[in-house]
Amino acid sequence: MAARTLAQAGRQVLVLEARNRVGGRVHTYTPAGFSAPIETGAEFLHGAVPLTRALLAEAGRTWHVSEGRAYAVRGGQLQEDDNFFKHLPQLLDKLQALPNDLPLADFLQQEFSGEEHRTLREMALQFAEGYDAADPTRVSAWALRDEWASGDADDSPRPVGGYGPLLDWLAQQAQAAGATLQLSRPVQEIQWQPGQVLLIDQQDQRYQARQLLLTVPLGVWQQPAEQPGYLRFTPELPEYRAAAAALGFGMVTKFALEFKEPIWEVKMPEMEFLFSDATVPTWWSQQPDARPLLTGWLAGPAAERLRQHSEEQLLQHALESLAYLLDTTPTALREQLRAWHVTNWGADPLARGAYSYPTVQAAPARALLATPIANTLFFAGEGLYEGPATGTVEAALVSGQETARAMLA
Repeated sequence: MAARTLAQAGRQVLVLEARNRVGGRVHTYTPAGFSAPIETGAEFLHGAVPLTRALLAEAGRTWHVSEGRAYAVRGGQLQEDDNFFKHLPQLLDKLQALPNDLPLADFLQQEFSGEEHRTLREMALQFAEGYDAADPTRVSAWALRDEWASGDADDSPRPVGGYGPLLDWLAQQAQAAGATLQLSRPVQEIQWQPGQVLLIDQQDQRYQARQLLLTVPLGVWQQPAEQPGYLRFTPELPEYRAAAAALGFGMVTKFALEFKEPIWEVKMPEMEFLFSDATVPTWWSQQPDARPLLTGWLAGPAAERLRQHSEEQLLQHALESLAYLLDTTPTALREQLRAWHVTNWGADPLARGAYSYPTVQAAPARALLATPIANTLFFAGEGLYEGPATGTVEAALVSGQETARAMLA
């Protein structure tokens, strides 16, 4: 998005992309055995997201509203979803009156500590961990108040054909305007002084520029110096690194399981979303598409705890969870399985996580990271975005566009 904005304004632009594809934590593709593409990363349009919708329209693409029913399985009992949102009025009343921001876990302990509030606490924690991929001991109660009051979390259309075509279209637009795109070029060092930048990639190729826009995920910013993938600055930027560390960056493991037939329909007709107390707690279908694909979602601290597990181990967790939810066995599910794919974003060396969430310290940290250095180093990405669409593709697109415009000023 930034490259398109800069190139269309007449700037000479070089994009150094660490991956062998564009899109980063957006990845629409068809692994072996699948009948159609899957989304290993971003999938839904949450809320108004005006820039994303405008770009989809400009690219000649559309989206479809999700259809179907929500179910829940808790304690082995299946029911129409006992929706988290029924607890919202009680939560929002207390959140609106909260004089100082607190981590969610502290807020719940302070305001809803009794046994009579156990279900409310569990639902609020599960939602923050599952939807926001957040650590409840760090995530801002005020930010969750604003998110929950907006109702955007209850809205989940999808781009038809996935997000990938939109990102490919943006790359084509940037290149048509004169930008150069080089793939598989992870940068390992940035040497800089006012008005001049030298980048050195892992193949020891060197690139010079007058300005640099850095869009790496927060997980890369937060990598310790002794770890592979650490991005070195010369001279160093200790205040900026500290600001990146103060922001939340959540883990997600995403499962795509395509079956021979929609075996869940027997127990859960027209199932769109399924929420549960299983190890892999959240699942969704492709409603209104009849394709027999289930997507599993494990996020937040629970995903962090399993981050070092192998793909086969993670698949077994998913099958055991589904067996519990569908009242069958993992062996029976394997027999029905046509194809599977596990995406462990926390173990991805070029991401080290999935998306950001607001901590109590987020506002000053984001403000610093969004401040350019000597009109030479600029920073953008979904983790630096200020607005209602935290942790989304919209956040990344808006941040890229706004920062590119600042570079042109």
